[in-house]
Amino acid sequence: MTEPIRTFSHFREVPPQVWRWPNFSPAEIACRGTGQLKLHPEALDRLQALRNRLGKPIIIRSAYRSPGHNRAVGGAPRSKHMDGTAFDIAMTNHDPAAFEAAARAVGFLGFGFYPRAGFMHIDLGPARRWGAPFPAQATPFAAEQPPARELLTESRTLRGAGAAGAATVGAAVVEVAQETLAEAQEAVLPLVPYLDTLRWLFIALALAGIGIAAYARIDDWKNGLR
Repeated sequence: MTEPIRTFSHFREVPPQVWRWPNFSPAEIACRGTGQLKLHPEALDRLQALRNRLGKPIIIRSAYRSPGHNRAVGGAPRSKHMDGTAFDIAMTNHDPAAFEAAARAVGFLGFGFYPRAGFMHIDLGPARRWGAPFPAQATPFAAEQPPARELLTESRTLRGAGAAGAATVGAAVVEVAQETLAEAQEAVLPLVPYLDTLRWLFIALALAGIGIAAYARIDDWKNGLR
């Protein structure tokens, strides 16, 4: 059974129980000029299938357009954007050839190529193709989470920098306390020399932390981890 196409005067009116596309939000699909939204379930199902197939984020430059906004941006008089079945997708994080192949595999039929603007138009059809092809990628996209990089929680650089930061803050606190005690009553004046010693201790710890961070970064470079 085909799901009905519904129109909302603003994307905030879409009931949460109606929205079932986890990697997208109504705001992403709504008209950029008015906030209106034509919810086309089949088009959104294919968009979600494309996202699942690619395994990486899809950046939507334009989806649904109200007739007025479509005219304002110079869209085609019968643009599929007004039907809620078209999407302009940024190629910032995609190889255009791989993206096109994946989009065709999940059922998109209409393709427009805009390499100078950096996006590709896809829609549910009819089948057609226009625009200049994207140039071939010189190098493939790098993995989004390179395995060679160490976790931040295990980073020696981070630990060294953290130690330096904590020690610097400690030295500043001691200095403030010293000034405060120096202005206090004579009963606490004997504590001032000890605070001065403690402040220099914190400064020494800060310098040690900076040294550890610098050594760790140089060592990581030598081992190819940076």
